[in-house]
Amino acid sequence: MDVRCAALSLADAEPLAGTAPSETDWLFVEHPGSWGRRAVAESKLPDHVREHLLGLADVRVQLVRRHGRESEATGQVRVFTASFGEQAEVRSAVLDDVGDLPSLDLSDHTALTSYDEPLWLVCTNGRRDVCCAEHGRPVAAALAARWPEATWETTHLGGHRFSGTLLALPSGLTLGRLDAESAVWACQEVEAGRVPERLTRGRAGRSGAEQVAELHLRAHLAGGDVTSLGRDGDAILVRADGEQWRVVVEQTRGEPRHQSCGDDKLKAATVYVVRSASRNW
Repeated sequence: MDVRCAALSLADAEPLAGTAPSETDWLFVEHPGSWGRRAVAESKLPDHVREHLLGLADVRVQLVRRHGRESEATGQVRVFTASFGEQAEVRSAVLDDVGDLPSLDLSDHTALTSYDEPLWLVCTNGRRDVCCAEHGRPVAAALAARWPEATWETTHLGGHRFSGTLLALPSGLTLGRLDAESAVWACQEVEAGRVPERLTRGRAGRSGAEQVAELHLRAHLAGGDVTSLGRDGDAILVRADGEQWRVVVEQTRGEPRHQSCGDDKLKAATVYVVRSASRNW
């Protein structure tokens, strides 16, 4: 393709809302070696570590590295976990050797300590999609200059066509269509407890409909504390500034489009439309 998927999506004004990853449990493993299209499976991690990571059930595994570091891993290895319930929880551990990873019990909170500082995880895996490298690496560079300890490159956040993309922890907010300048501004907003709505794909760990309902109410109420509570029939229940709302979100299939520069097949993405929003009581 001569035209990148991110440019096509932007030209079509494809909505960002509802496109954040929906997995609730994540594992981030520091590995600065070069990344392939299937980052964990094609990594140069020790065989037993790679097999362990590929065998984890119900956990989304990401590789991470500091910006610009693609040499082989040496020394200590940083590990982060994130769980997105009603409240997100991030924990961390430092291993003396990546070979110790299979013995780390992710459910043992004595093995991982609570991590409350911000983390900016920027997708930069050009082997997965060239847009992630072309847009993501300048974003990672700009954020690393401002937040050197908080910024990490990561392997895949989905939605290549929304590059540059970023997962913010602990909030779980997933941002898209970032460039170097807008990324710094957006992360400052997130750090201050605000949501940069025009650049927000949604909150990770929630379904697309829940993400859309949250963002709709946030815009309707001009900010405030907004949290989805789950589904009630055809509606999403959302708590907003202490009140419970019922938001009906319709899901349809959009026009077929290029989802990735690495895939020339046209695929239809889900389109979300808010039909109504009312206070439940």
